[in-house]
This record gives sequence, structure tokens and C-alpha cells, in this order.
Amino acid sequence: MTYPLWEQLEQLKTATWVDLTHTFDETIPCFSEFERAKVSTLFNVADDGFYVQNWNIVTQYGTHIDAPIHFVEKTRYLHEIDLKELVLPLVILDFSQEVAADADFILTRDHIKQWETEHGSIEPGTFVAFRSDWSKRWPDIEHFENKDAEGQLHLPGWGLDALQYLLEDRQVQSIGHETFDTDASVDVVKNGDIVGERYVLGQDTYQLELLTNLDQLPTRGAIIYAISPKPNKAPGFPVRAFAIKP
Repeated sequence: MTYPLWEQLEQLKTATWVDLTHTFDETIPCFSEFERAKVSTLFNVADDGFYVQNWNIVTQYGTHIDAPIHFVEKTRYLHEIDLKELVLPLVILDFSQEVAADADFILTRDHIKQWETEHGSIEPGTFVAFRSDWSKRWPDIEHFENKDAEGQLHLPGWGLDALQYLLEDRQVQSIGHETFDTDASVDVVKNGDIVGERYVLGQDTYQLELLTNLDQLPTRGAIIYAISPKPNKAPGFPVRAFAIKP
């Protein structure tokens, strides 16, 4: 007797699996207002016969998923996101060279339209990731935060018009990036708010932050999986994101 799903799984295992998740601990870069993780050992094999740790972390720690409720009241919690939303066709927008030339780079609608002239229109229902190669700075906190003499961070990000274009015109399902925030640091200062992130989550969808290894993926053809625990009424959680590519 054959089982089609089992056969599909065996076929998937012949493809390349790419981990998009940073390993996290007490020392990683994290949003300045958050405490880093606190980890302790409660039991160990030598003394107790089994190994158990206690982890104390904020929900938006390391590579993580943001549920709509993270920024927008009366929207969905993490546990309310359907499983089928967490497995999506993946499109990679590679603007790593532009970011290398300008750490304050903001990805705009015009940038995406120009990208589409070369790569074709972005398909609806996809997950669109902004490849900046910022994750290569991990886990060096100073290098990742990229602060100037006044203590201002300089990280690239999405422009609001780019997000509106993707979610409204192209009707993509979700977005992700390699940095702390959706918005570029200079835009956060200018606007006094994280307007891009608030917009994305206001569309009743999720996003993934602090992704890594996007440079190992093709422009199209891969599938992204965003697997997390299922805490009740949480605004997000560390996620094990990965992709399968042809």
C-alpha cells in the first residue's frame, strides 16, 4: 500500500533544507528595551538522571514571529494563526549590495517595481523576504546594532510604500527580514513610531524578524515554514523558520 503524503515527504527530503533561524542564548543582539534571556539548570543527568533547564525570555526574542496583536489591538494572537498560513511559497528580494553601500537603505515601492522588471511580478499568497545580508553581522552586538557616535542605530528596512504595494497590490501573505524591525532605523526616528510594522500587522497577517541564511535561497521556488510553540494569547514567540529549496 502506498501513502502519497509519505512519498511526498521522501521527495522533499531529497531537496535542500535551509535553516533560517539564529541560535539564541543570553548573549545575542536583541531590542534594547528587552532583557536578554536568563537560563538556569534545574536538573542534570549526573545528579538527577535527567536534564531540565529554565528559560526566561521575552516573546520577541531571537528569530521570531510577530502576530497581529503585537502592534494592533483586537487582532489575532499567535495561537489563532492558521497552520496553512505558516507554510508559504517564498520570494527573495536581494538588495544586499544596496545595503552594503548604505546601512540606512530603505526598500521602496520603486525598488520592487524595478526588481519585477527583471524577475517578473511577485505572486499573490507568497512570503516575501528582504535579503539584506545584515544577519552576517550576528552575533556581534555592536556590529549588528551599528550605532553612531550619538547612539543612534543604523539598520536598513522596508519603506511603508513598499509594504503597501506588496500587501495591497500584489496581495502577498506575509513578509520577513534580517533586522530587529520592519522599518529602517532612520525612519523610526523620523516618524517617531514603527509605522511599517504597525501597517503589516494591521493587515491581519504575521511577519518574521531576524531571519538568517537568505543568501542560500533562490529568488523563487523555495517554500518557507514558520514553526513555533502555541502559547495562549501571545503576541509572538521565537520561531524555528526554515526553507526547502529545489
